[in-house]
Amino acid sequence: MIAASVQRDFPFTFYFIMEQKIAECALLLAEQKLRIAFVESATAGWLCSEFALTEQSGQVLEGGITCYNADLKQSLLGVPHELIEKYTPESQEVTDELARRLGKLMPADIFVAVTGLTTPGGSETAEKPVGTMFVSVLVKDHLFSERYEFKGSCEEVIKQTIIAAAALVISHV
Repeated sequence: MIAASVQRDFPFTFYFIMEQKIAECALLLAEQKLRIAFVESATAGWLCSEFALTEQSGQVLEGGITCYNADLKQSLLGVPHELIEKYTPESQEVTDELARRLGKLMPADIFVAVTGLTTPGGSETAEKPVGTMFVSVLVKDHLFSERYEFKGSCEEVIKQTIIAAAALVISHV
């Protein structure tokens, strides 16, 4: 009985934790008068939209770009084709480059980039399975990058990534 209850409440638990972590991050940014911007691939704008739902959104949120397709990473953000070819669109190297280049499109103090594999059909391998997510946070010219391997549905992987991204921002602000 307990296992069934926990399983049934699993999505709600993720949502609650996610909301708490985003709220904590937004409050910290507001207290420090910092602005944040996002460039998202696998999370498709969900991370940015969570910040838009906080009470501090007007104080902290600069904006966000969704570039799910690899061509947009090149045409919109100027990520070199060679980098994408060498490492794949879902890689730490490309995610780092997205974070670095976002500042050319919008001003902010913190730039967050996310890529990864939430469903089959991308660049997954045995070493990089579905659920592998990359988050890069650029804070005042210092880049912090993390690779995560999450389990669960597409939605659960995205929620875990949002929690991890907010925690990464919090740990480096």
